[in-house]
Amino acid sequence: MPLPTSNLNHLWAGLLVEELARHGVECFFVAPGSRSTPLVAAVARHERARAILHHDERGAAFAALGHGRSAGYPAGWITTSGTAVANGLPAAVEASTDGVPMLLLTADRPPEKRDTGANQTIEQPEIFGEYVRWQFDLPTPTTEIAPEMLLTTAARAVHAARRSPPGPSHLNCMFRKPLAPKEDGHSYDAYLSGLGDWRASGEPYTRRPLPVPTPGPAERDDVARTLAGPERGLVVCGRLDRAVEARAARRAARALGWPLAPDVTSRLRFAPADEVIPYVDQILASGALREKNPPEAVLHLGGRTVSKRLRLFLKECGPAPYVVARPDPRRLDPDHRVTAHVETGVASFCDALAERLSPASAPSSWLRRWQRADATVARALGDFFDETDTLGEPGVARLVSRHRPPGGALVLGSSMPVRDMNRYATARKADALAPAFANRGASGIDGTIATAAGVCEGFSENAERPVTLLLGDLALLHDLNALALLKERPVTVVALNNGGGGIFHFLPIAEHPDVFEPHFTTPHEFSFEKAAAMFGLAYDQPRTPRAFAEAYRARSRSDEPALIEVRTDREENRMLHDALEERAARAVQDGMIS
Repeated sequence: MPLPTSNLNHLWAGLLVEELARHGVECFFVAPGSRSTPLVAAVARHERARAILHHDERGAAFAALGHGRSAGYPAGWITTSGTAVANGLPAAVEASTDGVPMLLLTADRPPEKRDTGANQTIEQPEIFGEYVRWQFDLPTPTTEIAPEMLLTTAARAVHAARRSPPGPSHLNCMFRKPLAPKEDGHSYDAYLSGLGDWRASGEPYTRRPLPVPTPGPAERDDVARTLAGPERGLVVCGRLDRAVEARAARRAARALGWPLAPDVTSRLRFAPADEVIPYVDQILASGALREKNPPEAVLHLGGRTVSKRLRLFLKECGPAPYVVARPDPRRLDPDHRVTAHVETGVASFCDALAERLSPASAPSSWLRRWQRADATVARALGDFFDETDTLGEPGVARLVSRHRPPGGALVLGSSMPVRDMNRYATARKADALAPAFANRGASGIDGTIATAAGVCEGFSENAERPVTLLLGDLALLHDLNALALLKERPVTVVALNNGGGGIFHFLPIAEHPDVFEPHFTTPHEFSFEKAAAMFGLAYDQPRTPRAFAEAYRARSRSDEPALIEVRTDREENRMLHDALEERAARAVQDGMIS
């Protein structure tokens, strides 16, 4: 295995990148700069590593985040020194909060430049604070430090990013000049003499298997006994990263005989199954159902959920036991209702639970009640959307869910798009537990387009899979230059342009017009047609549901990036949501009476 030996900076960078690649980190999102030259050159010259360049450090970091979401494995983010490093903080916060593996590789000036007023020099160690799982300030390259240190450091960084809870690791890499691969006339054969076996093997220098949190048989028996008693229980599924977890969650719900409330990020919201209640958010719009059907127990699997209505419902009825099972030890209990938190793999936990239970031969009256309510809401919403010729935001979410390419992934903006998809999407067998991603750790709107590009790149490591990004106009404006990342990637951007922040119409501030406009809605008159042309994206602006469906089907199956803009009105959007909730609530109420 050849190593760059032009000078010590490049040798160290080459050793680091080689060991990262051996641990599976082969994708690097790069925002080039002078001080990061050794790192960028090491990636550029590595036979397996691939560099994806972007001019904006913040966007490149979010792309690395998106890659970690879809691949389940960290990508590297490489940037130069100074404020470029600070631009990685928003993505690091999201990755940390939502448990996404990520590797931050920041170039830095040597220590003698710190606190001297030297140009482009800031305090980079610990700049990401507690939002990183592990951080290390690499010394400037010297032959007085054994090269094995770089290899074990790389292994530690990847392991920290991957182990539960996953998140970002930070390696701050200091370099003195020369930064370019200029020959320094030295031979490093003696320095590398102890790495002969490592160089020949192609294997990692240090292996660090991931620990698997698994409760013992006694703990599993105790949880099974706790959950086996109540008949009126509810399985809540938050974010699940793998299809095997989603299938196991369904088996657990089936064994318990309980309805399963799927979040849009659970892989279960779009896949029909008897125990799955996809329209739980709209069912709970009915006060009568909430009052007469409080669950006695809850099993929460995976990450957090989007539905505020579901969370408040469970807070109000106070079910006990309330069991959370996920591999993350961090609390998932904003209302302080959890009675047991089991740190475990979701799939293994669900399988062990199902083995310890005796499933009923027929659905219980409790489950049938939720199934009837779900079917009633499904018919009411279906009739509503079939009857309208108006292309509204809920209808766009529904049409995307109905017509997206089989196996394709969704990336959802953190404002109204993720809520609308959670409430109004249809379920179809063709989706086969296809994933939907959203930056719901910190729930910011920044970096949404770049995240979608990273999701697409993470998928492309296994097979070419189309990605649909549904986002609002402010999220698009916030990350506009990331459209450059979509070149040659099959991402279809569906932009809901209501001329401002539509979600604020659903908040109490909307009742105070003296400050509401423009201080909260940030109104604008921008159209995105010329932005699409600037970045080489095909463009459509459909005005009816049929026109949207035709445009979306064509663009999402073309293997080329595209931007579909849907113009809506914020006030009408609020009224449309109110009408849909009223229809759903009335349908549930009528169904309960009949």
